[in-house]
Amino acid sequence: MDFEFTRRRFLSLSVLPATSMAVHAAGAGALPLATSLDKDLASALSQRQPLVVMVSLEGCPFCKVVRENYLVPLKEQEGLPIVQVDMRSQQEMTDFQVQKTTHDAMVKAWRIRLAPTVLFFGANGREIARRMVGSYIPDFYGAYLNERLQQARAALG
Repeated sequence: MDFEFTRRRFLSLSVLPATSMAVHAAGAGALPLATSLDKDLASALSQRQPLVVMVSLEGCPFCKVVRENYLVPLKEQEGLPIVQVDMRSQQEMTDFQVQKTTHDAMVKAWRIRLAPTVLFFGANGREIARRMVGSYIPDFYGAYLNERLQQARAALG
């Protein structure tokens, strides 16, 4: 019962911010799909930034809220390197070791079972901050995200 109340409350609270962010995001609402994690990571590290990867699931309302209200604005406003990997997708990509794989295989390799999950990568494709699993409480998601970004940036030195 508590979980259902929290879930409904999250969805109802997330409608208003999503609407207001739509003006800022100018219809973007999407993150680039990962095709080459090795190149994405190299680009991020050249900017002295972690590579942020959002694991998403098609049709997931929580994923949409996290993407549109938090990650897309960070990418657009701060230029934060962020890519998306889709659960269950057979889209091809290369991993950090330049090996061919699919989005779904990468999700399984990372042992991710819940969407959205946000990961923070540094040199050699190593996770450098704690994963953000699930959508958290909307009032605090931004604070948790900022905390993880600070951890990741500190780990980069």
